[in-house]
Amino acid sequence: MYHLILENKWIILLTLEFFAWSTTFFMLYARYKMQSPFWFKIASILFALTGVIPQVSLGIVNFITTKELDLFTLAILLLIIYGLTIGKKQAHKLDSWAKKKFAESKK
Repeated sequence: MYHLILENKWIILLTLEFFAWSTTFFMLYARYKMQSPFWFKIASILFALTGVIPQVSLGIVNFITTKELDLFTLAILLLIIYGLTIGKKQAHKLDSWAKKKFAESKK
């Protein structure tokens, strides 16, 4: 099982990133357009299940298996660092944009 995962780790990572960004936009849509706390919570859970948790797990499995800090593990670490630093500021900007954009579409 690990062999199959590690063989396709870049494809899995890119797929997870795609789903994480998709759920991010759905989360903003649920929050501002639908104004649904229920769907916002569902989107938040989906984000954790497609973004943070599996990506970190993938990096850990890769590091344990290869026993080295390779390009893939470094990419995961950079994604985590980005998310905890610059990503927070950009997330706030995206949130403000979505709030403004969905408020305009109601007019």
